[in-house]
Amino acid sequence: MAAPAREPLFEKIARLPPARVAEVEDFVDFLALRNADRELVHAAAAASVPAFAKVWDNPEDDVYDET
Repeated sequence: MAAPAREPLFEKIARLPPARVAEVEDFVDFLALRNADRELVHAAAAASVPAFAKVWDNPEDDVYDET
């Protein structure tokens, strides 16, 4: 997805009353935090793969891998 032009967004924000600008800032902070949380979850999942490989990769469970 192409990133939208920033200038029109900045202009819209500049026209808002100060209380609304604060709400926009809070929302942007929320989005940034949510993105950081998702990155952390993905990193943790990737880091756990080697630890679980010994558990997941065994002859007894090979039959489940065939389905």
